[in-house]
Amino acid sequence: MTTPVRVVLCSLLTCILSASLSAQKTNEWEVETENADTHLVFVGDSIEMWTSAGLTLWRVQPMSVPFTIEYEAMVVLQDSTDRLSDLNCFWLATDPNEPDGSIFPRLKERNGIFRNASSLQLYYVGYGGNWNTTTRFRRYNGRPQPPLLQEYTDSCHLLQPNHWYRIRIMADFTHTCYYMNGELLFEYADPQPLRRGWFGFRTTKSHCLLRSFRIITST
Repeated sequence: MTTPVRVVLCSLLTCILSASLSAQKTNEWEVETENADTHLVFVGDSIEMWTSAGLTLWRVQPMSVPFTIEYEAMVVLQDSTDRLSDLNCFWLATDPNEPDGSIFPRLKERNGIFRNASSLQLYYVGYGGNWNTTTRFRRYNGRPQPPLLQEYTDSCHLLQPNHWYRIRIMADFTHTCYYMNGELLFEYADPQPLRRGWFGFRTTKSHCLLRSFRIITST
């Protein structure tokens, strides 16, 4: 079963702010987590997360192409217990087992465990995954072992601690792109493009910050 998540009102990084829980923000996100030892802080347009296992923070509202997603994110290292890894995301996620494609009916079955996400259709970037040794792009197809489409292993495309990254994701009717700090890392012309689905911020065993999330739609 999905374990309960503790929502806390301040941390070492945010307690100096006027930390009031934003009901609007919590209503915009749904948590899928593997472990009860998960904490979330909502302050203004920022979210702070601690997790000792897998966590996906799903945007509640689905998106349809064409759109652009923009946000900033950081993996925090404050002491030797923090882990530098996994500034990841899913987008255009749907569940092929559900008539309307909704990812939420089987949330508890997936339970925040990364391998269980293979039951979904989606695009995925794992930035600084595998203990910050790989940055990978995959297209999940609802079956185990989604294909690896592209990979970086050089230090320029891995994580730095306590560093804000600017992510931009674009999708239209034929292809999708992923930018990091203005650099186009992945571009994919999909023979069977995904055109509607959900966004999820994904991490595991880490302390992350997320801010300035926005979706720009166009016709």
